[in-house]
Amino acid sequence: MLSKKIVVVDDDESIRKTFFLILQKKFRVYPAKDAKEALNRFKGVNFDLIIADIHLPDLNGLEMIERFRTLGYKGEAILISAHPDLVRMDDMKRLAISHFFVKPLDLGALNKSIDYLLSCKGQEEKRLGG
Repeated sequence: MLSKKIVVVDDDESIRKTFFLILQKKFRVYPAKDAKEALNRFKGVNFDLIIADIHLPDLNGLEMIERFRTLGYKGEAILISAHPDLVRMDDMKRLAISHFFVKPLDLGALNKSIDYLLSCKGQEEKRLGG
């Protein structure tokens, strides 16, 4: 599974480091401190999952995911936030955001979600011809 690539976008360095330490054993993890850095570094790169905080400087996580979708990104997306009231279900559906987690994060549940999105779900879609 080390071939799977995850882009983690959060302006909190400790969260980026935590994600990197937890996920690097199974995935290639690419951190970015804000939407601008993520879009500049990864807009032409094939990756499998975006994990983004909703509250970012400049563009928020939803706007950033929307930009990636406009650029053709069809992969999975997970949104995280300490402020769940900022997230509307319409936006989640419209942008095909797979999961939403509230900070402080339940790292066990997050890991299960990532494993599901990057292994089980992908295998199931291949079997179904998707």
